[in-house]
Amino acid sequence: MASSETDSGCPGGEEGESFVKLCVLEGFSDSSETKALIASLPEVHGDMVTSERATEKFLVTMDRYQEQPHLLDPHLEWMVNMILEFVRSDTSPPSLVHLSFKFLYIISKVRGYKIFMQLLPHEVADVHPVLDLLSRQDPKDTETWETRYMLLLWLSMTCLIPFDLCRLDGHLDSDGGKAKESTMDRILAIAKSYLLVSDSSRDAACVLVSKFMTRPDVKMKRLGDFLDYSLTTITQTNDLSPLDIGMLDGALQSLGKLFKHGKRDDLLQYAPTIMQCLEKKHLSESSQAKLRKQGVKLTQRLGLTFLKPRLAAWRYQRGNRSLAANLSASQSATAATPEVEIQELEEDYDIPEEVEMVIEYLLVGLKDKETIVRWSAAKGIGRVTGRLPKELADEVVGSVLDCFSFQETDNAWHGGCLALAELGRRGLLLPSRLTDVVPLIVKSLTYEEKRGACSVGSNVRDAACYVCWSFARAYEPKELEPYVTQISSALLITAVFDRNVNCRRAASAAFQENVGRQGTFPHGIDILTAADYFAVGSISNCYLNIAVFIASFPEYTKAMIDHLIAMKINHWDSVIRELATKALHNLTPQAADYMATTVLPKLLPMAVGIDLHGRHGAILACAEITHALYKLGLQTNRAVVDMISSECVDALKNIHQKLNDRKQYRGFGGELMRPAVCCLIEKLSLSKMPFKDDPVITGWQWLIDDTIKTPHLVSRGVKDSIVVSLVSALSALCDEFYQAKPGQADLQIQDVLVSQYIEGLKSPQMLSRCGSALALGCLPRFMIHGKVKQILEGLLQMCTVSQNEEKCTEARRDAVKAISQVCLKVGVCAHGSPDSALCSENVAEVYGVLLHCMTDYTRDSRGDVGAWVREAAMTSIMDVTLLVAISAPEILLPDLVKRMMCCLAQQAAEKIDRYRAHAGNVFLCLLHSKEPAVPHIPHQEELLRIFPFETTTSLNWSAPSQAFQYITQLLGLPQYQYHTLLGLTVSVGGITESTVHFSSQSLFEYLRGIQENNAALTQFGDTLLSVFRDNLRNDMVSIPFLGMLNQMLANSCFEIFATQENHQFCVDILDLCKEFKKSKVIAKLRVSISVFCGLIQFQGEVRKRVLAQLLMLLCHPFPVIRKTTAGQMYEMLLTYDDVIDPEVLDDVMTLLSDANWESDLETVRTHRNQLCDWLKVSQPRKITKNPVPS
Repeated sequence: MASSETDSGCPGGEEGESFVKLCVLEGFSDSSETKALIASLPEVHGDMVTSERATEKFLVTMDRYQEQPHLLDPHLEWMVNMILEFVRSDTSPPSLVHLSFKFLYIISKVRGYKIFMQLLPHEVADVHPVLDLLSRQDPKDTETWETRYMLLLWLSMTCLIPFDLCRLDGHLDSDGGKAKESTMDRILAIAKSYLLVSDSSRDAACVLVSKFMTRPDVKMKRLGDFLDYSLTTITQTNDLSPLDIGMLDGALQSLGKLFKHGKRDDLLQYAPTIMQCLEKKHLSESSQAKLRKQGVKLTQRLGLTFLKPRLAAWRYQRGNRSLAANLSASQSATAATPEVEIQELEEDYDIPEEVEMVIEYLLVGLKDKETIVRWSAAKGIGRVTGRLPKELADEVVGSVLDCFSFQETDNAWHGGCLALAELGRRGLLLPSRLTDVVPLIVKSLTYEEKRGACSVGSNVRDAACYVCWSFARAYEPKELEPYVTQISSALLITAVFDRNVNCRRAASAAFQENVGRQGTFPHGIDILTAADYFAVGSISNCYLNIAVFIASFPEYTKAMIDHLIAMKINHWDSVIRELATKALHNLTPQAADYMATTVLPKLLPMAVGIDLHGRHGAILACAEITHALYKLGLQTNRAVVDMISSECVDALKNIHQKLNDRKQYRGFGGELMRPAVCCLIEKLSLSKMPFKDDPVITGWQWLIDDTIKTPHLVSRGVKDSIVVSLVSALSALCDEFYQAKPGQADLQIQDVLVSQYIEGLKSPQMLSRCGSALALGCLPRFMIHGKVKQILEGLLQMCTVSQNEEKCTEARRDAVKAISQVCLKVGVCAHGSPDSALCSENVAEVYGVLLHCMTDYTRDSRGDVGAWVREAAMTSIMDVTLLVAISAPEILLPDLVKRMMCCLAQQAAEKIDRYRAHAGNVFLCLLHSKEPAVPHIPHQEELLRIFPFETTTSLNWSAPSQAFQYITQLLGLPQYQYHTLLGLTVSVGGITESTVHFSSQSLFEYLRGIQENNAALTQFGDTLLSVFRDNLRNDMVSIPFLGMLNQMLANSCFEIFATQENHQFCVDILDLCKEFKKSKVIAKLRVSISVFCGLIQFQGEVRKRVLAQLLMLLCHPFPVIRKTTAGQMYEMLLTYDDVIDPEVLDDVMTLLSDANWESDLETVRTHRNQLCDWLKVSQPRKITKNPVPS
């Protein structure tokens, strides 16, 4: 599938089920914990681990309030004061100071520095301490940047003292006669130095500059020099080296903040020079987005400096912007007297020519490739336009509208939308302009531009929703009333049909805002109830359900249908095309005549057109609409041919032939055309089109058969979907056109099709086998009547013959599904003919194959692909069993039922959650089935006690914590013990942590319950040995088995056996484990060593034999095995101190731990033989192979 569109900036979620974390905090509930944490700083600062733990805990606490930072406001003062006490204390070590500033930074990050810095002390007495502390910092220390950041903000606040800084200097002459640096110069030097750094301190330094340089005493003495310094920096740097980029960013950012906070009269004289410098720098062409953004921000501030601060008298004013104020306003004609009377007459004043350069620069910024630059430019356009005369402002609006040209990129459209929203929000977009603006916004709501295999434009549509949202707040209902139909339809189309979930939600929010503030949107409240923020999160729900509800209102019906036809059935994403066609099917009842007379004739030329995506969508749409018209006709006893024209009927019939003549079933296009035409065949057949005995039926059948025979012509990714579509088409085609008379097949066609598909089961192409099997399974009952024995033989043979062919796993899966489908269609007759029903003669064979398929553990590069076959077999065996239990329970032999239930119990104990859940649900379904009741279930009464009826709904088989505590109880039932233990083996000895934990916990609980029951434990041990013997050469079972056995031994599950010398259980386990010595599988050898070490707990001669095996492994050819054996033996001797003579214990332990067991075998053998002597075990003799005589 093609990659998704670029996500827009508004928050949202993925397709499907959406989870939204709601802000439900009512206050700062962590006050006491925070106070204790801050108070603990003097104790934790010295240790890196404890200080990081405290920091992380504080960060987690504060981050909870990131969405509601205002909740911190009542508590900020005491938090800041507590932390600053540590900073101000002369006894505080540097580590405590740095940790304190780290905490301050976390608070400022959550609350925002603008609010937070106001709480910092800013008295005269704070200036020099802060300045001195900042001077002692190392700007290159990456660990303490939070300290420098907070000190710069603190210094920014101290700069607000209303006294001349020279009064803080005292006598500048030092004792040595060398002049001291003044406070003003020290602050300026620090600010300049931190404008050059690369961390966040640069941002704080810019804040410092804006506060410091706007002081009356500083701007008189240093403002000009600082501006010269900044212009020099801008001129002499480039955007090629990281160092220059940082310097340039610092200079631009500081100038931007300076012109934002400074007085116009002070800065106006410098503005032209700075503007010329920026023009020469060509920042809009820079490759660095942050430099382009800072250039835009500085330019708009320069533009505001050129223009006098004024409130445009010509702007549009709606009145109260607060919805609550509007709702509570008096209905009387008496209006509140405005606080400020605005002069209606325009003032005549000259606009500096630099303003034109500013606006041009901002308009270019609207088309920037980065969103942050476009957003900053849009806000700049709004601010500058608000100070222009009406005529010039209208020219700016016209220039913004030029962004909405199809010659422009999606960036320009997005920037234009942001600018229009900003202008509308500020009342600068007059109602007279809405005639030009609204059509452009409507286009933007559906803007999409194809780029390769995907498209762009989601950000444009999102921004267009923001425009509609802002217009709802900006204009009176009477102003927007002429455009309500256009805006409401466009918003709903976006809310329901947009591919991007963020855009759907944005459109829903904009529609809601318009309904609430405008009150003129048709059926607004009803639609909002159905299409709210959460409902539009699911795209399938939008297309198939919400769209139908909205289309029930006549104002929106045709607009929605036209949008689907124009923009969605030819969409680049096949999922959208398919959803659009299904939506058209559901919308047909709302406008049947329009669909039949207008839409269908429009689609038919597209169905044989040039555009591949359009052709695909149009074919599917024709199929869906025709079928929907047929279903409508059933209600009024009208045939579909009476509802559409004869030309449309002929065009529908000729689609296949035209595509075939143009060879459009081949290549990449064929991957779309084949399933689309199969869908057309299915829907036209279901619609009972009058094509019986028409040559087109032969063509349709050829397409289905050719698709089954030539799967190599399509790519792997779409093969499954093609097979599904052709099977549906074949079933519908047979039902409608292959009956000689009702319930009786055309014998000639029946023979041809059945023989052809049975032969296809032997095809070397795996997908041909899949298609043939599913085709046999989908044939109607009349088509397989009299051919059941032949069909079942072919399917059963494919299930068994292909067991050794790993590549045919999917074919076996589909054959199992087809067996079930055939049985369900022909039914059960105990004494019937095997050629016409499932009967006593063939039931055993069917069950035998299905049960055999439940043991399919084929693996390939994709993993356990045999699970697909096992899952299909479980489903099929449930369906067939319930069918037989209804019609002929007497042919269900006890042995078949026992094998079936045991196999299901094994699957329900295995490790893969999905298949365990499926097996468990099938097991419970058969156990609790009453009508019909499944006969001969072993231990049925005990099973019903273990699994009461409530478990059919309450037990979550996918959760290991729930499933294994039930399934291990089956170990107490003799007939289920073997298979349950076999299934548990791969779970307990597996690698998935949760599965291993809960399965082993449940198993050990069962074993603890039978510790006092020698007979039960002996029976369990015998079953365990049987599982081991039967799967000795099967690594998929033997390795997990050894892991499970190791856990059992470690948990003393066989303690009763261990007290008896040479217990047969241990002897048998040891004999079986000895088989693995020659294995080359490292994992098996490792776990065997662990088992040997666990077996040492058994008494008697068996202990000597275990030691002998371990000592032999100390000279294994693999160095890693020798090392592992030594390590495991060392731990074993620590655990079981009675294994060897205490006199040699220290020597043995020293040799095991100190010797290099990975060195050459001769050296290792010497160490091993020494251990043999100490342990009184015969030294293994090296067997020399005699040379083969020549």
